[in-house]
Amino acid sequence: MSGQGNLTHLIYRVSGRRVMLSVDLASIYDVAPKALNQAVKRNRDRFPGDFLFRLTLSEARRLKPEGDKLGWGKYTKYPPYAFTEQGVAT
Repeated sequence: MSGQGNLTHLIYRVSGRRVMLSVDLASIYDVAPKALNQAVKRNRDRFPGDFLFRLTLSEARRLKPEGDKLGWGKYTKYPPYAFTEQGVAT
């Protein structure tokens, strides 16, 4: 993992749940966000709703000011996935 150290700045609260975004997890694991998203799609049965969900457009827009690093909307038309604590550990 390339992103070692304190990761608390990568944890967001969305819909009352603490989550990490797919774009941040991809960075931690040093893979392209597109590759991570494809892996999730191919293995959807490993990520039930309490492990992973896609942000709504309004949720993604609310997070955008917190970190322009999301890159959402710039390179993709889909908002990022949000991984819950259980989903991150999978």
